[in-house]
Amino acid sequence: MAAFYTLLSIIFAFVIFIILPGLRVINQYERGIILTFGKYSKTLDPGLKWIFIIAQRLIKVDMRIATMDVPRQEAITKDNVPVGINAVVYFKVERAEDAVLKVENYSYAVSQYALAALRDIIGGVELDTLLTERERIAADIKKVVDTETNVWGIDVTAIKIQDIELPAAMKRAMAAQAETERERRAIIIKAEGEMKAAENLQKAAGLLSSIPGGLSLRTLETIDKLQPDPSKTVIFALPIEILEGFKALLNGKKKE
Repeated sequence: MAAFYTLLSIIFAFVIFIILPGLRVINQYERGIILTFGKYSKTLDPGLKWIFIIAQRLIKVDMRIATMDVPRQEAITKDNVPVGINAVVYFKVERAEDAVLKVENYSYAVSQYALAALRDIIGGVELDTLLTERERIAADIKKVVDTETNVWGIDVTAIKIQDIELPAAMKRAMAAQAETERERRAIIIKAEGEMKAAENLQKAAGLLSSIPGGLSLRTLETIDKLQPDPSKTVIFALPIEILEGFKALLNGKKKE
């Protein structure tokens, strides 16, 4: 009987100190890396798992897309303009065993590699290209980082350039340039409008001239619409048609 209780105690102790502590829960978005005596054994899928705690160690790896901010960095463009740039890197682990075994801290490694690639790419483009083709430059940075981090089991899904900070003197110069450009466009639009108006007036004058008495009628209509101030004097220029008519009338009377 004593032997039975001794065996029962051993089993109970085994369950308490070996079985229960070895139970692990791996969430749906995680994978578990098992190291047996320090050597990689296997990768566990989500669910309730058990490990032999005396010889094995479990390392959980989050497989979801992670967002990492690349802090503001100073970079110099190809045309020697210093700019401050910060970006955001989106990446996820594709192969959990490579992310654990091939790099010490994959998040930090991705951040530093993205930072280096950002400086290299920006140094090869001019400021105007950087400002107008931000998406293309971000895609180029993503391609470089994704190629190098693939060996770590990391997939870089996207890199977004958030802010581009320019020197104060450059901002003032660009503002002045933009203002000059707006004034130039306004002058061109005004000139085009005046040219169109002149063409329409020319057509209208030609049409009125082709109608007998047309210009006289137009003059009378204009006079009728005027409401001059009594304190001011309004001088009307008579059309040449009226003057020629008076001249012909006077010549006729002289002949009589």
